[in-house]
Order: sequence, then structure tokens, then C-alpha cells
Amino acid sequence: MVYADWGDPQRTLAVVKGLVRAPLKEILATLSVALADLVPHEALVMLTGDCPKSANWGYGDAELTGDVTTAELATLATHVDVGKPWWGQAALAGAVRPVLAVASAPPGSAGALLAVVVSAEGAPGPDVLALVQQLWDLATGRVVELLPGAMPVDMAAPWIARSERARAVADVTDAHAATLTALLGVLRSRTLPDDAARRTATDVAVAALVELRATDEDAQLPPEESLQDAFGRLTDMLSLLSRHGEVALEYSAPGSPQRLIPSDIARAARTTARGTVLTMLEQGGVERIRVSWDAEDAELRTVIRDDGPGTLAAEALAVHRLTDRVGALGGTLTVDAVPAWGTIVTVRLPLAAPDVPGSDPLGDLHPRELDVLRHLVHGHRNRAIADALHISEHTVKFHVGRILRKLDVRSRGEAAALARAAGFPPGVSLTQ
Repeated sequence: MVYADWGDPQRTLAVVKGLVRAPLKEILATLSVALADLVPHEALVMLTGDCPKSANWGYGDAELTGDVTTAELATLATHVDVGKPWWGQAALAGAVRPVLAVASAPPGSAGALLAVVVSAEGAPGPDVLALVQQLWDLATGRVVELLPGAMPVDMAAPWIARSERARAVADVTDAHAATLTALLGVLRSRTLPDDAARRTATDVAVAALVELRATDEDAQLPPEESLQDAFGRLTDMLSLLSRHGEVALEYSAPGSPQRLIPSDIARAARTTARGTVLTMLEQGGVERIRVSWDAEDAELRTVIRDDGPGTLAAEALAVHRLTDRVGALGGTLTVDAVPAWGTIVTVRLPLAAPDVPGSDPLGDLHPRELDVLRHLVHGHRNRAIADALHISEHTVKFHVGRILRKLDVRSRGEAAALARAAGFPPGVSLTQ
């Protein structure tokens, strides 16, 4: 690799000037050019706590950046300290890849992680790592400058992964609570003799260990799950609470079992459902709990109903941090308790991230949405787009819906016309 140009003050100043003057949407592109000879790469992906609109930005290979999840970046962030570059193998976009990661948290910033998906073999030298860190510090400072209205969050070590760690801790806590609840149900049972109770308690403990292993596997799920598979994992998770207890758990299966939904949303819905059931059981006097789960056009809806005393307050759900988990994903949780009739908890989780209007709607589209828009301009239908981009047809529908909302148009044709008028893709005219 050649670094000779970096010994030229004019080259260095030109790079610095480009970064400190780059528009917000071009910061990663500018940085990518600067890093091209230092660290050959396929893509740059950024996780930021400063942008109120989107925590996950990408530049480069659209197929790769479009599939990188915030959860993957948050996991990577646990290995990276501010100011200390990290090199190794990391799971991004569903595959293990060589990655150079740097983190920066200048004054006024909530912190930002840069993951460089490297295309060349061999770890960069210390001088290169130090230079990449300095360039990222400049880029992060520029982001903070251009986002004066951002609300920094508390980034105690390991900084940006704090919320992800809190979620994982809450999930493990609920899993242990479910196990203890099941064991207490066995010990309090009036129908099991001592020998049977010991065998049953052993069964519960084994089942709990199996679930903990399944939780580890859950982190390796693909970006999307079918409703049928996701709901099956939910019933497995809850079965421990009813297998040997005196409360009957009933389920209403989703109406479109093969429909695909984001795995992150499905995981949040499962853990929220378990926390809700645990809270309902803590009331006492509950004999039956019914859980229904279905996806509408733009949201996953979970309804959990019990036949208990009907005195459950929304504050009780805070014990399991349910409202926080749902709110962090842009969802809502409502509690409808009627004394002597029971309680209904309804959780709604959006299947797509909320949109924030901008002055440049076309520029607000993410790389994957631009890929879909490119096909819309050429008149391709959903099935052809799905085949070309190697995603599900339902995911294409979600992207099309987001594109229409962001561009404030009512049809695919209007979206295509607006894109042509804006000169997108390059070379496409209004008459094509």
C-alpha cells in the first residue's frame, strides 16, 4: 500500500478541509475517499447517538450497508473504546467479516462508531490505525456541528452499547424470573407428590437451560423471520410458565403465517409478551391468559388478555422495563384494566422505522430504498425487484411504502416521475 501522499502537507490539509466542510449526507463518502489508499474497503457503516432520525448510516456496497443492523453495530461497539482503534472479525450484514472499527465522542457528542468493512487481508499498522482514528474524530465533530438539535445520551463505558446491554440484561432477568415462577408453581402444586415434584422441577430447570441456549441462537437469526416461526418461538418461550402451573395459556396464531417481519421487532415482541405475562401472574387470581399476535400493514400487534382481578396498572409493567423497550422502537403499550373482569395489554411495534420529513426527500432515502427506487424508475414490479435485490417481496413492499411516504407521493408512478425529474438514476431523463 502507498502512503506517500500523506507525507505531503497539501494532501493532508485537503483531506481535512474536505471533512470539515462536507455536507451531512456526504461525510461518509468524503471519508471513504480519504481512506481508500489507507484501508481498502467495501463499505463504511456508522452508528451514532447524535442523529435523532437514524442511528445507522452507511456508504459503499448498497447490498451490504442495507443489511447491516443497529444490533450488529451495537454488539461491535462493546469491543471498541473511544480513541482506541479495533481490528478483528465481526458479524455485519449476517456474515463474519474483517472490520476496522474506531469510536469517537467529542464534546457535545453522544458518541459514534465507524465500522470499516475491509476488502484487503492483513491488519493495518499502528500508524494507519492512528490516522484513521484522527480522521474519524474530525468526521464525528462535523456531524455534531451539523446536528445542533440532537440530544446527546449518556454514553458510560462501553458508551454506545449501553442501551443494548441494558436490553440484554432485562431479557436475561425476565428469563430467570420465568424459570423461578415455573419452579414455584411446581413447589406449590397440590396435585404433585414429592417424587413427581422433584422430577418436574428437574424438567423445568432443563427446559430453562435449553431456552438460554436458544436465546444465544436468537442473536444469530437472519434479518427477517416468518410470522409462523417467530410466533413458534414465542409459544416455546411462554410454555415454561404454563407447563406445570395452574394458569392456562391460550394462543391465537397469526393470520398470515408466512409473512416476513424484521427479527429485531419479533424479538422485542417476544420479550415484551413474556414480561407482560409475568406481570399478570404476579397479581394472583389469574386462571387464564390469552396471547394473540398478528401483523397489520405497518405494525406488529400483540394483545395479551387475562381473567384476573383487573387491577393491573401500567406502572407495574415498568418492573420489566416493557414500556421502555417498546418506546425505544417507536411503539406503544396500552393497559386496559376493568375491575373483576381482567386486563388487556396491547403492544404495537412498527415494522418500519418512523420517518422524519426533510427538505430533500430524495436525499433522505437509505441506500436500500434508492436501490428499490431505481427499479421503480424502470417500471419493475415487486417480484422482479425482490429477485434482483435478493430480498423478500414483502420487504420490497415495505421499502416502496417508505419511499412513497418520504417523497410525499401517492403512487409508484409519481415516485418514479419525481426521481426522473431529480436526475435519478444518473442518465435517466424525464422522457424515459
